[in-house]
Amino acid sequence: MSAIAIGDLFASGLDKVSQGVTEVENNPVLNITIFAAFVAVTMFIVLRASKNNKSASDYYAGGRSFTGPQNGFAISGDYLSAASFLGICGAIAVNGYDGFLYSIGFLVAWLVALLIVAELMRNTGKFTMADVLSFRLKQRPVRMAAALSTLAVCFFYLLAQMAGAGGLVSLLMGIDSKVGQSLVVAVVGALMIIYVLVGGMKGTTWVQIVKAVLLIAGAFAMTIWVLALNGFNLSTLLASAVENSGVGEKLLAPGQKYGENPLDFISLALALVLGTAGLPHVLMRFYTVPSAKEARRSVVWAIWLIGLFYLFTLVLGYGASALVGADAIENAPGGVNSAAPLLALHLGGPILMGFISAVAFATILAVVAGLAITAAASFAHDIYASVIKKGKVDDPDAEVKVARRTVIVIGAVAIIGGIGVQGQNIAFLVALAFAVAASANLPTIIYSLFWKRFTTRGAVWSIYGGLGSAILLIAFSPVVSGSETAMIAGADFAIFPLSNPGIISIPLGFILGWIASITDKTVESPELAAEMDVRAHTGFGAEEAVEH
Repeated sequence: MSAIAIGDLFASGLDKVSQGVTEVENNPVLNITIFAAFVAVTMFIVLRASKNNKSASDYYAGGRSFTGPQNGFAISGDYLSAASFLGICGAIAVNGYDGFLYSIGFLVAWLVALLIVAELMRNTGKFTMADVLSFRLKQRPVRMAAALSTLAVCFFYLLAQMAGAGGLVSLLMGIDSKVGQSLVVAVVGALMIIYVLVGGMKGTTWVQIVKAVLLIAGAFAMTIWVLALNGFNLSTLLASAVENSGVGEKLLAPGQKYGENPLDFISLALALVLGTAGLPHVLMRFYTVPSAKEARRSVVWAIWLIGLFYLFTLVLGYGASALVGADAIENAPGGVNSAAPLLALHLGGPILMGFISAVAFATILAVVAGLAITAAASFAHDIYASVIKKGKVDDPDAEVKVARRTVIVIGAVAIIGGIGVQGQNIAFLVALAFAVAASANLPTIIYSLFWKRFTTRGAVWSIYGGLGSAILLIAFSPVVSGSETAMIAGADFAIFPLSNPGIISIPLGFILGWIASITDKTVESPELAAEMDVRAHTGFGAEEAVEH
């Protein structure tokens, strides 16, 4: 089918594009009904799962009862966020080759997680990332630093999901006002709080499994549909996308997004490739399986599922460019994040659009629930139990109670932050979370697992240095001020020229950890270092509590 024929079909069939502004044909009653059905089903799953929450292990790690394949689906459900579906499809539709680099970065990052951290983290920790980082070091300073880093990464990631929720529902319901979108963000935050309060990690995991199946199945169906319209010929699809893109052959070449500043691209690539191995909510998933073998299996399953999905995004992104058009996508409510729902509308009308959008909505709910329980566990387990109570919590249920209260606070903060970032590309916001994770967490994880000379001071310098530099550079970057798409419109205090801080903050995290350790005369416990090495590589004693 030629690009002209596709254009004629689009114009005569749905007539959604007017001069300058994309008018979206939607059915609010149908969309709300589909949304309500998804929420009802997932809430039922959460309630069923919550019946078995009897201990901290059940609440934080699902009782370590999930198999490798189950956890692989849950990891992919956690990882394939609104950024993966809405943001990347939009980035490919508008920026072509440069947009697809997000997919490549997110996928390649899993090799780092598989080869370096998955099994060792599972063997060494109990509930949180801080369990590993503080295993052979002084507990209180390292746990406090790791917990603050976890909270920061989760906050940035939550911002992206909340922005996606506001843009998605504004597209479906025709809500253009800030007040309306803010209300949507508040509803998402409230649902997230309920999921985590009631279901804990078990409920959250099952929601992620269901959501992953629906998301991958929906993306697969749309991919086949788009390919069928183009005779299952990728070249025909790309030619149609080029003709309808407005930028011509540039859509297929590098430089459309990052050509003006290659350093920005390098910084983004470093953040994406190295960030996954430092994401607390992904690392926490390794503790839900009963053994290191199942941890490895879960990552292998996740790589296959995530890899297939990102191949689908290539077709969906270029399909949206060919069938909907970059201008129509950018002018629609929700901006570039509306590419996938608009493509679904073009292919199957309001019903398919409602279904795909509901899947995206379920995606957001599942991911924010995973982030919330990770942040809550980090505060309750690392700050409350280990720092404030010094490891002496009299009531076994007290830690879980603190975690539940923390969820409410996190939900409120996420709602306020989500309202503030409406209109930002969510794939880009997630890239900022990856930069913070790679800068603050990855250096300390690598040093803790592989360098016996690493000290408490090295861990503290590395975490705070990487975290502080990443956040500071973001604050003074074009993301926050000084550009047309900046978070603070009209302000200009950007002195850092790059949009992603990774190229500076990631090496700085490694350098600070190294310098602080080699200049520190303190010798950490060789016995604990030996125990950690044996446990990490053999799994012996991995089921025991990590208390020193």
